[in-house]
Amino acid sequence: MAVEIKVPTLGESIVEATVGAWRKHEGDPITAGEVLVELETDKVTVEVTAEESGVLSHILKPDGAIVTMGEILGIIAETAETPVAAQSHDGASGTRVMATPVARRVAETQGVDIAAIPGSGPGGRVTKEDVLKRERAPRPAPMEHTPPPPAPTSAPPPVPAPVSGEGRREERIRMSRRRQTIAARLVEAQRTAAMLTTFNEIDMSAVIDLRKRHRDPFRERHGVGLGFMSFFTKAVIGALKAFPLLNAEIRGDEIIIKHYYDIGIAVSTDEGLVVPVLRDANRLSFAEIERGIEELARRARESKLTIADLQGGTFTITNGGIFGSLMSTPILNTPQVGILGMHKIQERPVALDGQVVIRPMMYVALSYDHRIIDGREAVSFLVRVKELVEDPERLLLEG
Repeated sequence: MAVEIKVPTLGESIVEATVGAWRKHEGDPITAGEVLVELETDKVTVEVTAEESGVLSHILKPDGAIVTMGEILGIIAETAETPVAAQSHDGASGTRVMATPVARRVAETQGVDIAAIPGSGPGGRVTKEDVLKRERAPRPAPMEHTPPPPAPTSAPPPVPAPVSGEGRREERIRMSRRRQTIAARLVEAQRTAAMLTTFNEIDMSAVIDLRKRHRDPFRERHGVGLGFMSFFTKAVIGALKAFPLLNAEIRGDEIIIKHYYDIGIAVSTDEGLVVPVLRDANRLSFAEIERGIEELARRARESKLTIADLQGGTFTITNGGIFGSLMSTPILNTPQVGILGMHKIQERPVALDGQVVIRPMMYVALSYDHRIIDGREAVSFLVRVKELVEDPERLLLEG
């Protein structure tokens, strides 16, 4: 009995997805619980698993197809004897060819005679890879008839030689659903918010010294490293308590001030930037913050985040310094009205008590929505973050 592979429930407010990549090919044996295909939504990647064991007999929705909940992605047959490929008369010779539907479509698109392609699949079936391999193979240049040279005339003006195609190769890559969503949200943020950025710099000496003194005991006790993110998360929460409008959002003609602190932590993945949320961060210890960020980052890079992990968030922190960025202007994660950008720590000469000294300094940037936040509040917020990080003992009281 054949089993249909259907698009599962994708999550709240998600109505469609893009078929990202099939893990199996037509004709491959399938084990119950095995991941068959990945679906890309605008927020997360959903893995579709096999409900029963058998053979993947048909792929009905190829890579790149747009699907909705309940649609049939493919068919699992009970045994390998079930037909696994389309058969038809192809080519000028009318030879019967075994080929997968995907291979047949690719061959038609590329104008390749599928009957001339040796198949590497089960039973000599032609696969998509066989067609693409054939398309990449060099073809002999056609013989050309050389006409006799024309009678000599006056020399024409020199014609520039055509540029060789070797250095002008292009590659076309389908934009993932997540990347499309990221692009749309960033453009929307710049279009709808009156975004402005203010900068400051922080002397990281005290935090660096504290981390050096407590790094090993902290890891032995809590099983996680003491990073910079926990200090900045605590400092941001302390500043949000002092300037609550930075922890708000605009809904229509109302300002919604939130008295809870769900901090978004920007994480870079192969598919783009995602911002999972650290819930009730004000109630967490340094160790709990570090463990929470480490777990969210791991799940983000493994595409294991859920819709709930990404929803909400009252303020965001992003750290471009891990890539070497010295200064940048972060874009708001709407509907939030504030985002803090951290940057690379770099030793610089600074004036201190009338003396020029070398200090590990970090530029920080606060982008904010000028519709509800004035410059005075934004600058004061960033100064408060600076004060708390430069005197980390205050974080125990204000963070």
